[in-house]
Amino acid sequence: MTDAPEEKKAEEAEETAEEAPAKEKKTRKVVRRRKTKKERENPLTVAVRLAVESGKVEFGGKAAADAGLNGKARAFVVAGNAPKDVRERVEGYAKLGGIPVISFEGSSVELGSVCGRPFPVSVLSVYEEGSSNILELVKKK
Repeated sequence: MTDAPEEKKAEEAEETAEEAPAKEKKTRKVVRRRKTKKERENPLTVAVRLAVESGKVEFGGKAAADAGLNGKARAFVVAGNAPKDVRERVEGYAKLGGIPVISFEGSSVELGSVCGRPFPVSVLSVYEEGSSNILELVKKK
């Protein structure tokens, strides 16, 4: 009689072992970040994000002034609330080097979030646009 319960336990263990591989693993869904109205409407925000992700860019007013003085940058994106002296310096060097300046309508905090950075960005220097169409946007304006 002691053999019967042990056999049942062995059979139950085999059945559960067979059922385990039959269950499918749960797949994770990809969660996409919801875009704000400004990001959906404004093609400049899409172009800036692509330039940051796929091209070569640099952040800051001092770096932009150096790039404008040397003529290395291909475009500048200046935030709407950038300090007046920084804006004038970047625009002056851009004019000397023949580099286009794009005015970003939002604040420096918004430009930083579009760039994917946790800090405000007053000026964005674009050296290589990558897969972005940011230079085409400059030609249209």
